[in-house]
Amino acid sequence: MRNLVAVLGSLVLFLPLAVAKDKISSQWKCDAKPEEQHSIGVEDHEGHVYSISKGKCSPERGSMGDAKEQQGSYTQFQDVSGSAVKNHGIFVVTVAGGDKVFYDYHGTQTVKDGNVESGSNTWTLSGGTGKFAGVKGSGGCKGKGNSDGSSTWNCDGTYSLGK
Repeated sequence: MRNLVAVLGSLVLFLPLAVAKDKISSQWKCDAKPEEQHSIGVEDHEGHVYSISKGKCSPERGSMGDAKEQQGSYTQFQDVSGSAVKNHGIFVVTVAGGDKVFYDYHGTQTVKDGNVESGSNTWTLSGGTGKFAGVKGSGGCKGKGNSDGSSTWNCDGTYSLGK
């Protein structure tokens, strides 16, 4: 009985360590224009377009633990209707040492003259490479457009590394 109490006591003490989550707080500046973009008009109403794009973002600040974020790239699908955009995509972050982290995101934006005015999204971590192979997490970003056509995104969330 004493052994059972000791084992249960150990589980209670170590359980929080097993599910401990670390915080992510990053800021990204995304280029004004995507590297690649393709659009197809939708015939239901004027200004409705489906498009897919690929682009790059640079970290202004951020890291995952001791791994500093070095580069970000996105591939996304957009449903554009006038100034309203719904999007979903994958954001790949390369950290110092070359490991990658994969973010699966869904969001909305308002645009004017083809540039982001504001936006927000939610994301989940869908995996990674190297020490981030089993990473899990979630969070969100808030974005705003800059005068040069680029956009700045402030992202916060939590993650835990797989075993």
